Amino acid sequence: MSEPPLLFDRRLLRQRRARFADEIEEREVLLAHVAREIAERVEIMLRAFPRALDLGAYRGLLGRTIAKLPSVEEVVYAESVLAFARRCPAPAVVCDEDLLPFKDGAFNLIVSGLALHRVNDLPGSLIQIRRALAPDGLFMAAALGADALAELRECLLAAEEEVDGGVSPRVAPFGDVRAYGALLQRAGFALPVTDAEEIEVIYPSPRALMQEIRALGGGNVLMARSKKPLSRRTLERAEDLYRARYGTPDGKIVATFQFVFMSGWGPDPSQQKPLKPGSARTRLADALGTTEHAGGAKASFPKPHSQDLEE
Repeated sequence: MSEPPLLFDRRLLRQRRARFADEIEEREVLLAHVAREIAERVEIMLRAFPRALDLGAYRGLLGRTIAKLPSVEEVVYAESVLAFARRCPAPAVVCDEDLLPFKDGAFNLIVSGLALHRVNDLPGSLIQIRRALAPDGLFMAAALGADALAELRECLLAAEEEVDGGVSPRVAPFGDVRAYGALLQRAGFALPVTDAEEIEVIYPSPRALMQEIRALGGGNVLMARSKKPLSRRTLERAEDLYRARYGTPDGKIVATFQFVFMSGWGPDPSQQKPLKPGSARTRLADALGTTEHAGGAKASFPKPHSQDLEE
């Protein structure tokens, strides 16, 4: 079977991310939000995590955050860009998120913040993460969801269509909650769970938003992108549209970020398993105190009077 086409130019992504390594600490608002959320979720798990991995670590903010938890002992940091790995605490490893160099069962906890939505082979990456987990180990991650940056995508497409008479992909597509959940299940995780959160962030201008996206590795590195950069006229039109449609009274703009949080466990015989169909010993109707009807029976209701319909 032929391999699926590549979605991202990973080499270009690494090059562009490296340019922002010196200023990433100033642009960690979104990373900090995700780090706090993941740390809170790990903290409520009443178990110890002797060895953890921060995958796609940037400068290690997520790993540093979970390292403060009493349940977490050693943290290893993995980054695809050397300039970022050098800013992480030791031990730090340089590797792609979908080419993990770790042995099976190496970690009790693997976390990832805003890195997995930009890999070319997410199913393969999740399989490798599951293999790197010890039995009953926990995986928890956050990735951008399908509704992230909807305003920017809309305004860029509208401006390009208006000015250039055609459009090309400018903002990468992201998966939705169901898609991420299906991938967790496909990768073999036990008890997979996904949920989504949306937040609105205020930026001084559309240009400031785009600079922050580039710093976080979210610039246009799609393989199908137009090799011709946006013209100044098109970019200015996109900014005007953004301010008109999503501006605030004080001249700033609103950007929506959707985060999909994923969690799953390394399979282990001690874990709870769903019951087989038909194995229940108690009828749901008895538990609810209702009368059970045959599957083909239809509910009947009294015919309403005309005054009821008018009201």
